[in-house]
Amino acid sequence: MITITRILCFLLVCSSTAFAQPKAYNLFNNKGKEVAYSKIIKDLKQADIVFFGELHNNPICHWLQLEVTRDLYSTEVQNLVLGGEMFETDNQLLLNEYIENFISEKSFEKEARLWPNYKTDYKNIVTFAKDNSLGFIATNVPRRYASAVFKNGLGKLEKLPEYSKVFIAPLPIHEDYDLPCYKKMLEMDMHGMTEDPKYYPQAQMIKDATMAHFIYGNWSEGELFLHFNGNFHSDNKEGIVWYLRQLKPDLKIVVISTVEQERIDKLHPDHFNKADYILAIPERMTKTY
Repeated sequence: MITITRILCFLLVCSSTAFAQPKAYNLFNNKGKEVAYSKIIKDLKQADIVFFGELHNNPICHWLQLEVTRDLYSTEVQNLVLGGEMFETDNQLLLNEYIENFISEKSFEKEARLWPNYKTDYKNIVTFAKDNSLGFIATNVPRRYASAVFKNGLGKLEKLPEYSKVFIAPLPIHEDYDLPCYKKMLEMDMHGMTEDPKYYPQAQMIKDATMAHFIYGNWSEGELFLHFNGNFHSDNKEGIVWYLRQLKPDLKIVVISTVEQERIDKLHPDHFNKADYILAIPERMTKTY
């Protein structure tokens, strides 16, 4: 005879099976195997340069960036340096003055050309750097120079005065149109947007080369440089990573990439080998913009 208790137990099991607790993210290695956060942190601590590739509007991504920063700082207090794509090299002075308490938060946020999502996505990390006296390096090329390259090509930068060239990678930079990330851009239909199809990947190259130049220039042996940037700049160890390898081939570099999937219990094969570690987040995750 089936008792009421057995029926209730059966319904409870069915309910727990049908409504599993949702996860905000999952972590995988480059072969798609689920990996523990503690394992990743242990690996990052052995690196020279770490790239945390992000999706700019994903809150889980930015939250985990802060957690990684905090956990690396807990054991690498003297050796941790931060840097990011979201700050342009000619804003380094303002960033330094703010972190060193020479100017107010209000002045910094008014004068620096901050991204619209700075307050929701990056302010916490800058505040952490400020509170703990960590260096934070502005690595990205000033947008006016990237725009000039998009319109007129890399040759345009040769006409810059010498005092302006200090904000970009030394010219001429390497150009490799067979590198998959740039090859894809070259194959895009840019009709009516730029005079020469090569100008589009060239604008990306000057960003990547400049970020590599300022990362390497602000890293010293024994330090750990943690860099935040959009996925495109470091996926498949191309972009910034490729330019860094031109400067110092034997750097120990670890790359994290962020992806969105409908389900995150398994990593989609398309994302295998995209990075050393892949942060998978549900597609339906809310966005910051």
